[in-house]
Amino acid sequence: MALEEKRAWIMIVVTVASYGTYLAVILGRSGSDPLTQQPYAAALLWTVGAAIVASIALHIAVSLLSPEEGKVKDQRDREIHQFSEHIGQSFIAIGAVSGMLLAMAEADRFWIANAIYLGFVLSALLASTAKIASYRIGFHPW
Repeated sequence: MALEEKRAWIMIVVTVASYGTYLAVILGRSGSDPLTQQPYAAALLWTVGAAIVASIALHIAVSLLSPEEGKVKDQRDREIHQFSEHIGQSFIAIGAVSGMLLAMAEADRFWIANAIYLGFVLSALLASTAKIASYRIGFHPW
């Protein structure tokens, strides 16, 4: 398995774990109060921060444990990376537009922040899935 594919798997696992933790904390607190009344900023920042730290630590560990010949990027690796990033960027744009539309509709800040966060989560998942599929199924540039 290529180092970049391993990194994509790490990104999927860390993203799902951190967003799942965030949802569990927020939904676990809600009780009978509306979600918009729950404090969410600290949970969002802590889960994003923990995801960044975990991702960096796992990338370093995988890099150290991988053989040297697997660390060399060739043209195909660069094209797969560029292709998957282009695919993932679509959800960043969708999240930003959703946040903007919610702000224009004067929605609560809770919904705006969560729409943007979900856009980032879906972007990471889609880009990583595209990268893994390109390595597993094959990559055929247009």
